[in-house]
This record gives sequence, structure tokens and C-alpha cells, in this order.
Amino acid sequence: MIRLLLAFVLAAAVLPAQGSRWTAEMAQAWYARQPWLVGANFLPSTAGNQLEMFQAATWDPKTIDRELGWAASLGMNTLRVYLHDLLWKQDSAGFLKRLGEFLGICKKHGIRPVLVFFDSCWDPNPKPGPQRQPTPGVHNSVWVQSPGAAMLADDKAIPHLREYVIGTIGSFRSDERILAWDLWNEPDNTNDSSYGKIELKNKKERVAKLLPMVFQWARSAKPAQPLTSGVWVGPDWSDNSKLSAIQRTQLNESDIISFHNYENAQSFQKRLAELKKYNRPLLCTEYMARGAGSTFEAILPIAKQNKVAAINWGLVKGKSQTHIPWDSWQQPYVNREPNPWHHDIFLPDGKPYRQPEVDFIRKMTGKAR
Repeated sequence: MIRLLLAFVLAAAVLPAQGSRWTAEMAQAWYARQPWLVGANFLPSTAGNQLEMFQAATWDPKTIDRELGWAASLGMNTLRVYLHDLLWKQDSAGFLKRLGEFLGICKKHGIRPVLVFFDSCWDPNPKPGPQRQPTPGVHNSVWVQSPGAAMLADDKAIPHLREYVIGTIGSFRSDERILAWDLWNEPDNTNDSSYGKIELKNKKERVAKLLPMVFQWARSAKPAQPLTSGVWVGPDWSDNSKLSAIQRTQLNESDIISFHNYENAQSFQKRLAELKKYNRPLLCTEYMARGAGSTFEAILPIAKQNKVAAINWGLVKGKSQTHIPWDSWQQPYVNREPNPWHHDIFLPDGKPYRQPEVDFIRKMTGKAR
């Protein structure tokens, strides 16, 4: 009995205090129990955005199962996957059911995903139901924001957004198949090179108001998994005087620190140095833009040496067209393939875009054949 009581006390000492931000010690204790985390931002090749991935009419578990098998063959043990508030509004029970099925497929392949609630990138006018076809030759041309501009601007939408966050986390708050919750992707992105002209004019102010609420909602559901929202832009993340209100919320409220970096190895190392001051686990939740010098060969060795999670953008070339560079919004790649591919690792038939690259990833993860 004494041994059982002692074991309980010791376990409780390293468990996070549900309902409040984890201390740095709790976060580090959690991270010490994780393997080196390597993965990709995932969307099945048959879906063009978050809605197509999870809506009943386009739910494609066969493709997801096949493509997650390819991820596992690389030694990947995590994925970053986007949800959408309209999935909850449209059919919350069906959405939760399909999300549970997705988690089952992930478990089959030894993968624990990071799930993303909100996203400020790309089309600010999402609509449920059938999605438009991709614009030929344009990167991520049908990806949609969550919440959309109209909902972001309207305080009357807050109860819906709150219910979506609390309802989703509450359904999976103790589910060991989930690695972490990413509350808002690039919240201060105004999409200047794509949809900037039709963006909400006071978008940053609205997000700055909502983001602390989202952290509060998420914590009120008492998840066993950590919370995060990743910084991605700015001169120096270690200097509080240079942080925006949104960035301060991200860095001061996240249990684990996440960030994006699509630049070369030197830039990646600089960002690691800036973020180490927070004394929390570091997850790079977006990287890998071949033409910009952000490659697996450049980034993975640094990430592994520092035990920083490395989650690249894209797994399989598909309807998202993220193998095409960002500049396609100005000059579409119609009837021409980008050289090199921007993101993604596999062709739709499972063949690697670059076999040496795949061999390198497997060597880094210990999956070398």
C-alpha cells in the first residue's frame, strides 16, 4: 500500500496542473517522455482544405490510411492536422466521429498528431459543403481561414467558437493518441500576397482580443495534452519589447513553444537561440521550402542535435498544390512543374519526389533500410 501511494505521489508530481498553464518544469518533464518528434503537416492528397478532409461527403479514410503508411515508413511519429470551426457548426457529432476515426488510423501507424483549431492563412471567406476546385498552378488555392472574416468580426460568433474549442477538447482531453493542441496557426498573418485586399481591416486587433480567450477556453476543458500557438515572424523572439500583443500571448500562454522557419540552417539556429530563453520544449511546426534553403538535409541534423521537434509542410502532392511555390499567386505555374518542388515528399502513387531525400530522412529517424 505504501509503495502504491508513493507511486501515485511521484506520478502526480510530473503531471500538468489541468486548467492552468504548465510550469516550465512540467513541460520539460512531459517532453522528456517523448521520442524525438518528426512529422509533416498533413492533408490527404484528395482534399484541398480542412473542410474537404473532414466533411462526410469527402471523408477519405482509405487514402489517409495509405498515406499515413508512407509517413510511418519514413520514421515519422507525429503529424500536424488542421480542423475547422465550420465542421463543428455543420455537424459536430459527425465531425467528432470522423476525428476519432482519424486518430484510430494514426494510432495504427504509430503517429500522434498535433491538432490545430484556428488558422489565419489564405481564403478569409470559408463556406461549408462542396468546395471549389483548385486554381491551376497556384499554391494552396482553396485553403480557408478559421474563423472566416465575417465570424472573426462578430462578437456574436464567440459562443460558437468557444463551444467548438471546449467541445472538441472535452471529447478527447485524456486521449493519448493526441500529442498536443495548436490553438491558432499564424494568427497575425494578413495574407498580403494573396487575399490581402479582401482581408478584415482590423484583423490583428480582433485576433489579439480572441487569442487569450481561446487559451482560456482550451484550459477550461482541462486537457491532458499541452497547448501551443506558434510564432513565425518578427526580428527577435527573445526581446519582449519587439513582440506584438499576439506574440506575447503566444509565448506567455503556450505550455510548449512552437515556431515556423522556412529559411536556411543559419536562420533556424538563430531562432532556436532566441527561443531557448523560455526554457520550454521547442517544436518547429512548419519548415521545408527547398528553394529557400530550408531542406531536410539542412534542418533535421540541427533539430535532432537539439531535440527540437521537426514537422515539415506537406507529405503527398495533391489538391493543395503545395509542391508549387508561394510566388505562384503572382505567376501561376500553369503547364510547368516547379524545380525544385516547394513542399511535399511523395507523388500520389507513393513514389518519392527525391529518393536520396527520403533515404536521408530514414537515416535521421533510424528507419534506414
